[in-house]
Amino acid sequence: MDSKNQNQEFKHYTVMAHEAVDALNCAPGKIYVDATLGGGGHSELILKKIQPDGQLIAFDVDEDAIKASQERLKDYKNLTIVHDSYTNIKKVLQDLNIKEITGGIVFDLGASYHQLTKQERGFSFMKDAPLDMRFNTDSDFSAYDVVNGYSEDDLIRVISEYGEERFTKRIVRNIINYRSSKNIETTLELAEIIKNAVPKTKEKIHPATRTFQAIRIEVNNELQNIKNTLNEVLTLLSVNAIISIISFHSLEDRLVKQCFKYYASKCRCKPNEPVCHCEPPMLELINKKPITASESELKENPPSRSAKLRVAKKITSWEK
Repeated sequence: MDSKNQNQEFKHYTVMAHEAVDALNCAPGKIYVDATLGGGGHSELILKKIQPDGQLIAFDVDEDAIKASQERLKDYKNLTIVHDSYTNIKKVLQDLNIKEITGGIVFDLGASYHQLTKQERGFSFMKDAPLDMRFNTDSDFSAYDVVNGYSEDDLIRVISEYGEERFTKRIVRNIINYRSSKNIETTLELAEIIKNAVPKTKEKIHPATRTFQAIRIEVNNELQNIKNTLNEVLTLLSVNAIISIISFHSLEDRLVKQCFKYYASKCRCKPNEPVCHCEPPMLELINKKPITASESELKENPPSRSAKLRVAKKITSWEK
């Protein structure tokens, strides 16, 4: 969820807005979900298409995002904004007496520009702030707990797996050495520790980029949440409903790709099973290769270059 200036309070650029929403084939009378409301860009496009009697339920854990979107979308009556994680979609829909998502669902994964650049949220290594990185500010677990509380082995696991950082052990050694005398309190403090651990290379990205990404993913349990939610959401979709997902780094995209591939396969048997008893494919892939941002969008919002959109249609339901 990357962005540009919309107002002084909340900055948001809706990445691949038309591509992600057009893929849903929105129609009046159907139920849609925006799993990651953000600045409300995708939601507004959906709402315009589903008047007068379609219904949209939008989720976000970020109070800043909700406040901005409530103002932006205040004139739409067929919208329900839920201050909750998309991981609770099933329960929330049950509470709203909604049995199925009849139209489709859109996910815009990752952190928003607002989160990444608002100083006190502690996501950025470019601004000094307390180590935080929580999407949900009501959570008790933050980046401070990861950096100062995790064992050496756990830090290596997190930074290696979620940051795909080749200098992981050097970075972790520096963190452990530094915190042996005092806790690491701020983003710039951590960024300097990482910078001092990494040899100079010709890479254009800041040496702390991958480590900060890894810690953010760990704090918010992002990858496990995506995996669990995708499997659950597919059971909530009606046949012919669409799922549209924008991801921003290879770990997210890999999860989406693997999930779609599994449910679109004709056979999911283990290699040693003599006879296939698999249900027919649940999904039809709308695009086998990910859709990327247009040249005009890249000029307007360069961070869109990392975005990948995958779309699938539910074509059958499996026995529950």
